[in-house]
Amino acid sequence: MAKLNKSAIERTFVMVKPDGVRRGLMARVFGVFEEKGYRLVGIKIMQLTREIAAKHYAEHEGKPFYPALLEFITSGPVLAMVWEGPNIVKGARALMGATNPLEAAPGSIRGRYAAEMSYNVVHGSDSPESAQREIALYFTAEELLGQENK
Repeated sequence: MAKLNKSAIERTFVMVKPDGVRRGLMARVFGVFEEKGYRLVGIKIMQLTREIAAKHYAEHEGKPFYPALLEFITSGPVLAMVWEGPNIVKGARALMGATNPLEAAPGSIRGRYAAEMSYNVVHGSDSPESAQREIALYFTAEELLGQENK
């Protein structure tokens, strides 16, 4: 197999939200990314504090749904992951499906496992810039496998 151009390789942040963890969907979500051929470079299960949640959802501060969003995301453990692969930010968004499960493709994670927008099982970075910010919020450099481990 030919080596990929290293400049085409990206990293993205993916989180199984509390509803997905409660429903036992962590392995299924993990498996979707693994089957696609993406490389896992960081993973941990954690309980989000309100401080981390507020930083994660900072762009929504002041919106009517913001308090409920913080309440939900801190209501139970989450599975935080960093995946790596070619154009993975866009690819991961396709695997997850539209934010609103009613608009998500039937084979996507949200299309298969989510019934409503408030409990849509998974979060993923929406841009390479968001991915960088979110990865740094949840992981230190020491917690991630380096480029040399490919």
